[in-house]
Amino acid sequence: MRKTWWKILAVIMVGGSVVAGLLGPVPELPILNETIRNVYFHVPMWFAMIILYLISVIYSIKYLGSSNRRHDLIAVEAVNTGILFCGLGLLTGMLWGYITWGDPWPNDPKLNGSAIATLMYLAYLVLRNALEEEQKRAKISAIYNIFAFPVMIVLIYILPKLTDSLHPGSGGNSTIGSLDMDNYMRPVFYTAAIGWILIGVWIGTLRYRIRLITEQEETIENSHA
Repeated sequence: MRKTWWKILAVIMVGGSVVAGLLGPVPELPILNETIRNVYFHVPMWFAMIILYLISVIYSIKYLGSSNRRHDLIAVEAVNTGILFCGLGLLTGMLWGYITWGDPWPNDPKLNGSAIATLMYLAYLVLRNALEEEQKRAKISAIYNIFAFPVMIVLIYILPKLTDSLHPGSGGNSTIGSLDMDNYMRPVFYTAAIGWILIGVWIGTLRYRIRLITEQEETIENSHA
């Protein structure tokens, strides 16, 4: 039970936020209207992505210090899971943009930075697949990963704040939470964010365990060959 309580909590938090997000009251706002509900889904995807990428960086650093194969596996599976949440964040953002801006992908620094950051992490996975020697692959990809994370933060958070942007929280615009959320929405939003982060960590741990089992099976097969 001690190992599963946080998973049960994650399911309860996500399930509760989905129900409250779809059925609960929201303020009547110009332009946004009912689309403000997407804040319960779009933003938590990015929060989960960033936490997973951060976990990946931590274990990349650990790998460089220990050469422990498992640290490398945790790092790559955290990135794989982070990219999943990145895709969900992009899709929910494009839907929101199409409804509120009339364009799913306008020429906006926040969106363009997000696209570049996504390609950067996809390149990380391509790099791993391009290198055959195990230790070389792990070391080079760990170094790449450590430098990719701060660049990603600059692309999706710092640079958009320095230029004009349609996106809330960028280009001098206030974030949605500071002006548009009421006292009902805030706890639902925070619950959704924490719940999806926990779900992301859960998926990452499952992927890691599956990778371990797969590699152990391959080792056994090779030893009997």
